[in-house]
Amino acid sequence: MHITMIGAGYVGLVSGACFSDFGHQVVCMDSNAEKVASLNKGEMPIHEPGLAELVARNVGQGRLSFASDLKSAVGEAEVVFIAVGTPSRRGDGHADLSYVYAAAREIAGVLPEQAVVVTKSTVPVGTGDEVERIIREENPDAKVAVVSNPEFLREGAAIRDFKHPDRIVIGTDDARARSVMAEVYRPLHLNASPILYTDRRTAELTKYAANSFLATKIAFINEIADLAEKVGANVQEVARGIGLDNRIGQKFLHAGPGFGGSCFPKDAMALIKTGQDYEAPVRIVETVVAVNDQRKRAMARKVANAFGGNIRGKSIAVLGVTFKPDTDDMRDAPSIPLITALQDMGAEVRVFDPVGMEQAKKVFENVTFCDNAYRCAKGCHALVIVTEWEQFRALDLKELSTIMACPVIVDLRNVYSSEEVERNGFLYCGVGRPKSVAY
Repeated sequence: MHITMIGAGYVGLVSGACFSDFGHQVVCMDSNAEKVASLNKGEMPIHEPGLAELVARNVGQGRLSFASDLKSAVGEAEVVFIAVGTPSRRGDGHADLSYVYAAAREIAGVLPEQAVVVTKSTVPVGTGDEVERIIREENPDAKVAVVSNPEFLREGAAIRDFKHPDRIVIGTDDARARSVMAEVYRPLHLNASPILYTDRRTAELTKYAANSFLATKIAFINEIADLAEKVGANVQEVARGIGLDNRIGQKFLHAGPGFGGSCFPKDAMALIKTGQDYEAPVRIVETVVAVNDQRKRAMARKVANAFGGNIRGKSIAVLGVTFKPDTDDMRDAPSIPLITALQDMGAEVRVFDPVGMEQAKKVFENVTFCDNAYRCAKGCHALVIVTEWEQFRALDLKELSTIMACPVIVDLRNVYSSEEVERNGFLYCGVGRPKSVAY
């Protein structure tokens, strides 16, 4: 099939590359000519494991191309995916749908008569209705069907998630559109990936409900972690104890500094705003967002508590600034409020991240950027692990103990066992586990 992706960002690029790997003919169209030029040179705008190789293979075999000219990109398309950003709107927290609606207007005049338009972007309930209205207003003769097909990709594992999905959700009441979407996803259907066909509004709400539920699990286990510290329990064992119940499951029960990234914060907020608009408030999600916002900055107090509450004049090494490993995404990363709070308390901050340094330099001021973990830790009074990159899981603790000014490790991801760290002479502070004595 001929497929066009409108938007060559995270979702559009990964989805387009994977569709082309299935054998479809795919054009990723983006209005940013500079991005398109870079993609045509094989340069990826994001860090995603395996993506550069996947793109190169399909470009080389003639199934994937990039364009900035809308008419040529859409002209022969049987299916047009809208995969543009829907960030939180400044001022009120609603999803900013201006890019989605602009894309709908732009493609309306050049759509083939029988094309199927698919919203891949994460959008609130009713967005598909408005996209359809815009297209019909701009092009009354078009026999276009509009489908909702939300993405469920995890940054860092997006290609695997696309090719081996838990489920594919397709929202449409149009029989022809359903048949077209079945052909688009036929390679996955042959692998027995579950496909849920439903109406458009249900599909739109499903995406927000899924992300908000996962965010709720994270906020819940973080509050249990705080309680575990007070009562002398171990949150990791609590999480295992409840996660073995298959009604609950073990995923997203890892205590830490709070959730961030491009999806959970904005999607939870968008769901809250939708609930308010329809006079059906989602109080649990409202609390989840509030708890998470408070938690991120509270992690700085955990660092300060290792020094009796005062870190003025101390040097703090922060390992990992992206919101999760295997990505360079800094959006709503827990490291941002943490580092800001450490600076507000008078600490000097040093930073290292394996792939997020260029993005970090756009976010942080008055921090020292280092090119590896040991240079970052040298001379520091505390080492704080914020993102659980693989290379931070096997640090040479003996070397660290000789180069740091104070042997203090604050492990916000519970990467290490307290026994292992303390055996090397460190004061260790994890999350939701019994504490060492203050330094």
